[in-house]
Amino acid sequence: MSGPIALDGPHIPVLLDEVVAALNPQGGLTPGALIVDATFGAGGYTRRLLGAGATVHAFDRDPDAIAAGRAWGEVSEVPPRLVLHPRRFSELAEGLAEAGVACVQGVVFDIGVSSMQLDQAARGFAFSNNGPLDMRMSQEGESAADFLNGASEEAIADVLYHYGEERQSRRIARAVVAARPLTTTGQFADVVRKALGYRPGAPKDPATRSFQAVRIHVNGELDELTAALAAAERVLAPGGKLAVVSFHSLEDRIVKQFLREAAGAMPAGSRHLPVRAAAAQPVFEKPSAAIRPSAEEQARNPRARSATLRWAVRTAAPARGGLAA
Repeated sequence: MSGPIALDGPHIPVLLDEVVAALNPQGGLTPGALIVDATFGAGGYTRRLLGAGATVHAFDRDPDAIAAGRAWGEVSEVPPRLVLHPRRFSELAEGLAEAGVACVQGVVFDIGVSSMQLDQAARGFAFSNNGPLDMRMSQEGESAADFLNGASEEAIADVLYHYGEERQSRRIARAVVAARPLTTTGQFADVVRKALGYRPGAPKDPATRSFQAVRIHVNGELDELTAALAAAERVLAPGGKLAVVSFHSLEDRIVKQFLREAAGAMPAGSRHLPVRAAAAQPVFEKPSAAIRPSAEEQARNPRARSATLRWAVRTAAPARGGLAA
């Protein structure tokens, strides 16, 4: 029985063929292979993996995604071929352990906000549809409005600079504090545009970087990614594959550095992945080069334009000690 979310629906999985090929480069997943879809969303990757014969453990902190997944027929099979975990992907090792799973053959991440979240004005992720200033993936905890209305000017500027790479972060932060309280995405976008002297018709809306920054902060996305990569290293069996799709340079930098270090290289450190000595035994084989969507896919799905896929194969070396989890 098919689930209610179709691949031709509001969410189009990015680099789908390339991700499945990375998880299974020889073709034809072994029936019953255990794969973790760490970012279930609308289930685009999961649907393809189930069709290839895999059993999927799907993680998502968004209760809407989990609720939709519970209608899928594979959840009720005996034994189930789709196991849903309503939790953060940084907790994937704990979730698998609670389900009695010691190791898996593949882990896939599609990092960032989903199309469904962006397209629902009530979730407050985008300025294209005016809605409450929310941005919480889990629908719990501090919202974007809470942060922007309660944080100091300096704290707001730091978030915009570090997570949005916004050079005019201090100017925007001053404007935000002067305009408080902010309650809608439209208000926040207008404050940013006015602070930066935006003129309609410019090729890129300057509010994009600020929305990205606040969303990353509210959801702790970069720290989550760092912890989740370490967890994937621990649960992957020898020969297991890790595939990660990212959508901006901050995410991709973390993924690239993690894989290089895990393969025995010595990259520079960052605030999320401090420098450590290279592992005596590489825990991943040399990672793939960056894989980008084809021109055809970018034309079909504009949101794919910024996507980057990196993947690597787990070796038999023990997982490294001291990794964040």
